Amino acid sequence: MLAFAKDITIKDPNHPEEAKNSELKEYMNYQRSLDHERLIYHALDYSKTELQSSMTEFQDKKEKLDDYLKNQFKICYTTLKSADTVIFMLRKLINGHNSSNNWYKMNAYYYALVYDCIKSFVSFHNSIIQKNPDKAQEFNISNGTEVDFDDWIHLFFPDLDFHIGNNLDGSQYPFAKRNKAIEEHIAKEVNAGKPFEEALQTVKEKHEIEDASIDFLTNKEISKDNMELFYTSAENPIYEYLTEREDGSWGAVE
Repeated sequence: MLAFAKDITIKDPNHPEEAKNSELKEYMNYQRSLDHERLIYHALDYSKTELQSSMTEFQDKKEKLDDYLKNQFKICYTTLKSADTVIFMLRKLINGHNSSNNWYKMNAYYYALVYDCIKSFVSFHNSIIQKNPDKAQEFNISNGTEVDFDDWIHLFFPDLDFHIGNNLDGSQYPFAKRNKAIEEHIAKEVNAGKPFEEALQTVKEKHEIEDASIDFLTNKEISKDNMELFYTSAENPIYEYLTEREDGSWGAVE
């Protein structure tokens, strides 16, 4: 199972104050209608299927395939660059997500790809709900309710550092506030004469930006190490130490 900032396997969440607040109760009812595991599965599968179809259709038309990638994977395309890389990563994500024995931790490269996949699929899913609600039930994701993409990202992503340099919607305010502070710090360093990559390294420690995020933001080709999804047993309480890798708690997926 893929490890997000919150456990996507939790069913029927509740809030101690919802009985006193009708708006909160309505929101929690919405949350209880969502099947997060199925949402992720369908988002990844949808992107993989559509990409495979486009790779076949544009087999000898590299420019058209590149245009497809730019439109469908707007955040991650500049760094991942090739359809082969994206499809390989999608397969790893799907395999990890379908595993019930382990938790799989993602880095900025994978989070950026998942972000693009969810955004694309949610747009497709919500349009199906509007046009053909019965067909939308086949996905069995939200009990006929449109999925709020911004809210989902806000709840389940640890940060949007991979999104630095791109505008964020208001509903992702906590992430937007962090990204703006980082962007302003980077701009200050660049204006002082530092190259962008050096400026990133300068602000890295203060803002606790991970190495993989730095690599992603500087458009470095994904390395063998960053291509890995690190895993730990599903029996481990990962939401107590999700960001740690000391003492062999995480192993690399071959």
